Amino acid sequence: MWVAKGPSPSKIAPMLVKDATFAAIDFESAGARAGATDVPVQIGIAVMHGTEIDRSSLFRSYVKADQPVTWGARRVHGISDEDIAEAPTMLSLWPAIKACLGDDWVVAHGSGTERRFLRVFPFHGFGPWIDTLKLAHAALPGSDDHSLGAVVSGTGLTARVDALCPDGRWHDALYDAVASLVFLQHVIECCRLEARNADTLVDPNRSAYFSGRLRV
Repeated sequence: MWVAKGPSPSKIAPMLVKDATFAAIDFESAGARAGATDVPVQIGIAVMHGTEIDRSSLFRSYVKADQPVTWGARRVHGISDEDIAEAPTMLSLWPAIKACLGDDWVVAHGSGTERRFLRVFPFHGFGPWIDTLKLAHAALPGSDDHSLGAVVSGTGLTARVDALCPDGRWHDALYDAVASLVFLQHVIECCRLEARNADTLVDPNRSAYFSGRLRV
């Protein structure tokens, strides 16, 4: 269904932020349980070209899981076993995920979960990865809370997220993906990074362009 591939030409050559396409992804999970590997139950993806978020790109789907949703996870995101009973599997979502992520720069807030769940597609080739949690630490060094909700509300971006995803809420996969993309957009604009190499966003902790630029 999928094949191994190397880095795309666009990612071998230097690329400016203004010329890059970013795809933010978020998963909600069934919840960790003893003796079982956590699995996704919802996915959300949103795409931004340069600093323009593409409203037509917004993608959200429940994901069929092979284990029940834990009480703790359901309390966080509100997704029940009934919600995912007839949902597509991760493998069947491959064409949609591939179409959304393509050769884009992939964005996530604390990207460990997203990277782990995408391993179901061997050699998928997605990336480079931009972690907005790292961006938050670099751009907001004085903040005590770098969670996605805290940095979005603290920088006055909640209304912008709500406008793009009016039927969402925190811990809805699409809402969280949109929120991470809106925060990335804000950092790029406030730190004037449009003409910088997009690699600057991959390892922001080494870049002087971020320090002290944002305030909460």
